Amino acid sequence: MVSKIHVVLVGPSLDILGGQSIQLKRILEKLSDNPSLEVIFLPVNPRLPGVLRHLQSVKYVRTIITSIVYYFLLMLRILRADVVHAFSASYWSFLLAPVPAIIVCKLFRKHVVLNYHSGEAEDHLSNWRSAKFFLRFCDDIVVPSDYLVDVFKRHGFSAIAVPNFIEIEQFPYRERRELQPIFFSNRNFQEHYNVSCILRAFSRIQAQLPHARLVIAGDGPLRERLHNEASSLGLRDVQFVGSVPPERMPLVYDQADVYLNASDIDNMPISILEAAACGLPMVSTDAGGIPYIMQHGKTGLMVPCNDDEALAREALRLFTDPGLASRLASAARSEVLAQYTWDSVESGWLAIYRQAERHKYGRKIL
Repeated sequence: MVSKIHVVLVGPSLDILGGQSIQLKRILEKLSDNPSLEVIFLPVNPRLPGVLRHLQSVKYVRTIITSIVYYFLLMLRILRADVVHAFSASYWSFLLAPVPAIIVCKLFRKHVVLNYHSGEAEDHLSNWRSAKFFLRFCDDIVVPSDYLVDVFKRHGFSAIAVPNFIEIEQFPYRERRELQPIFFSNRNFQEHYNVSCILRAFSRIQAQLPHARLVIAGDGPLRERLHNEASSLGLRDVQFVGSVPPERMPLVYDQADVYLNASDIDNMPISILEAAACGLPMVSTDAGGIPYIMQHGKTGLMVPCNDDEALAREALRLFTDPGLASRLASAARSEVLAQYTWDSVESGWLAIYRQAERHKYGRKIL
């Protein structure tokens, strides 16, 4: 009987709602069904019991206490691991979450796979020397896109691309035969996602399509500023729905007819894959890795970053160019089916884990 490969997934739980935690949850569910693996999840933001739970609501204190508990659990869980699969963002998050896992793996001679997701990789690797120092201790660096493969290569690191995926069966396709001016944005309220640009573009759209509606899902530090901007622009029918749990997202996509994205820095947005799966024609900026997953005029429409005039112009094209929206939506859905489902990416993860297992036995023989 072949022994199972013990994999520890390290990363954020859905208490930190975002693309990274959603992708981790999906991978955990899929890998847990594989009989050749034994998979456990170690959250970098563990929920604490009793009075400690209350302390997690106190700024700064929560970071210290949560980190201490995370480091303690890391030491316990890693002992039986063959592979530690650590999810990673950039900057301070990189130091607080995956770096401790890298250090412990090296102490116990465990195979560590760094799964780096951040679109801010170029700036992170250019300006944080600590990033390059710790990356040298990773056995594998895995990224979701060829865009990040290229970024890491420029900085002297070899990375493997295993794309993000979506559970296609949860995102039913609806053909928009008669396109309605119902626009949707699904990005958190942070500077680099530039939801402000979407508001400005929608102001231009609404001048041409007075009955247009805009639904905005997401939350973050810029919430008040964006609400105020929507008011100052005199926008009508703008609905801020806050953070939407993953299980409710398909319904929100289904109620919209056009997807807008205006990020300035990006990698491989899961929201674009989800919108494509649901049949929404998409208009996006060409930030970071987006041109690696979207072809202008074929699977979506792209414009320069922070250009609200161009974003509005391309969005309005969908209503004046007969058949354009349907062609884009159909091609984008086909792309998702071909490249961004679990059936497409499972073999990539299994190959990495099995290679790690072979290295383990190689060390024992030596």
